Amino acid sequence: MSFLDLAKERYSVRKFSDRPIEQEKLDRIIEAALVAPTAKNIQPWRMHILRSEEALAKVNSLTRCVFGAPVVLLFTYDRDEEWKSPLEEGVHAGVEDVSIAATHAMLEAQELGVGSLWVNLFPNTETERAFDLPESERSVLLMPIGYAAADCEPSERHAQSRPADELVSYL
Repeated sequence: MSFLDLAKERYSVRKFSDRPIEQEKLDRIIEAALVAPTAKNIQPWRMHILRSEEALAKVNSLTRCVFGAPVVLLFTYDRDEEWKSPLEEGVHAGVEDVSIAATHAMLEAQELGVGSLWVNLFPNTETERAFDLPESERSVLLMPIGYAAADCEPSERHAQSRPADELVSYL
């Protein structure tokens, strides 16, 4: 399958089966994140794998967007490690680095037949406290992953895309 076909096939899974993810597949998802490019290859991102009953109960108490996933990936970055621009104050790459790693993980999951959902609807600071993250770590996203339930389908918005001429310009 081509990359573009894989990217088009992937959709946000909002109903997961209770089938566990095989450790070999989880290892490949982790590996895909590990090879993601980051600013100066500093790799300030972290992936916290929430899969124990306690961790899943905790994350379910923080957001309604887990949808029965057997695993939730909590992506963070370390503010002390992230690249900071020497040219302009306040420009840094932590969120971008996390986003690249998370996208690699999400697309590898899709290639392996594992569904995913990118979640921003959660209380970041409260989540960081709930999972006792170091003070320097900032949470960026949650990614529930697992096998889609048999009756799960992409939302009607999945196939919608704005025209290229609204989003792309040639200068």
